[in-house]
Amino acid sequence: MTDRLTRTRDSGVLAVLRAPTPAAALDAAEAIIRGGITGIEVTYSTPDAPAVIRELIARHGAAAHIGAGTVTTPAQALAAAEAGAEFLVSPGTLPDLTRAMLDTDRVVMTGALTPTEVMVALDLGVDVVKIFPASLGGPSFLGALRGPFPDAPLMPTGGVKPDNLADWFAAGAVAVGAGGDLANGTSIAASDWDDLEARAARFTAALAAVRG
Repeated sequence: MTDRLTRTRDSGVLAVLRAPTPAAALDAAEAIIRGGITGIEVTYSTPDAPAVIRELIARHGAAAHIGAGTVTTPAQALAAAEAGAEFLVSPGTLPDLTRAMLDTDRVVMTGALTPTEVMVALDLGVDVVKIFPASLGGPSFLGALRGPFPDAPLMPTGGVKPDNLADWFAAGAVAVGAGGDLANGTSIAASDWDDLEARAARFTAALAAVRG
């Protein structure tokens, strides 16, 4: 594990946050952090994602691990980096976009599913290969990828829940991305911050159990 990934490894779980407004994103992130999950991936599905990233960093500093997700253009990568994002996540691996992400000197995570896509991402030099949507194959698929890629930092996203968290880490995940089971869209739309905090607390307890 490289030093660049220490913060990601220590966070363990990155909440994939999609919200209808910047204010909702901030409230959702605060609830998740209160629940003990400090890794927050603010996706570009959220309006003015860089402003949300900047504000979360201002509030929490090094106590939270804040990055940008659903990065699909070089301009988005640059804006997120300028806002202070520690990591950048893309759902796929496009060479020109990936190079632009790498040029920011942030931790770069790009999406892949097949072995060929994993090889492309690794060849470009990404820090983490995001296995997405990981729900299609489950932990056993992640484990199978470990055969040809024993040293690759893999982060499954999709289908990650508190009750299968241990399976993902046992299969070789360096960290996991958690969307609907953590940063739940229905709860965010209803401003049900207590539910988000409770969801985060369940993930926090599951992560603690994994780590013994």
